[in-house]
Amino acid sequence: MEVFETPKGKVEILGPVTSEYIASLKMNKKLNNFRRASRQQEALMQVSDLPEGIVYIAKHQDEIIGYVMFHHPNQHSRWSKHPRLLELGAIEISKDWKKMKIATNLLRVAFNNSDLEEYVVITTEFYWHWDINDSKLSIWDYQKMLRKLFSSAGFKRRHTDDPEILEHPANMLMVRFGGELTDYHIKLFENLTYQHSILS
Repeated sequence: MEVFETPKGKVEILGPVTSEYIASLKMNKKLNNFRRASRQQEALMQVSDLPEGIVYIAKHQDEIIGYVMFHHPNQHSRWSKHPRLLELGAIEISKDWKKMKIATNLLRVAFNNSDLEEYVVITTEFYWHWDINDSKLSIWDYQKMLRKLFSSAGFKRRHTDDPEILEHPANMLMVRFGGELTDYHIKLFENLTYQHSILS
């Protein structure tokens, strides 16, 4: 656990957390970017119960105000062919707690987990998931903000021919190679970035 001060009080970052612990807390109602807050709490519990699922939360008192979660990619995704790859499935901070470095601290604490050094971690960023309206940022400024955020945890933008990424120029794939990965696993990932490449 790590505690830091914000203008609205102390925030604790904890993880990996269990589904039982997540269920014992309240979910901030403005954690609704992907689905309504109660459903998002259920999703966090489901991910934490997966063998490879990892969930970190930011909480104030007994309320979850932010989270980041990791899991294997969808089985129909090209990335699922990689044996040492996790997807950063979502990171979200309540609109009431924005601009307090909570997302940066969540990522920093999560990547202090040495288990993640054994994985390629990807995040696929699609502009239609971004809270452009609430942030009052343009698509390109929002993309720049995300690049800065993920870069703080060691992610780098990568080119790919993934059709969903190519659907809009603001979409992006960002990748972090763990320090314990072998050259073999790095090469496997490189082979997956373009569809015509064959996993060998």
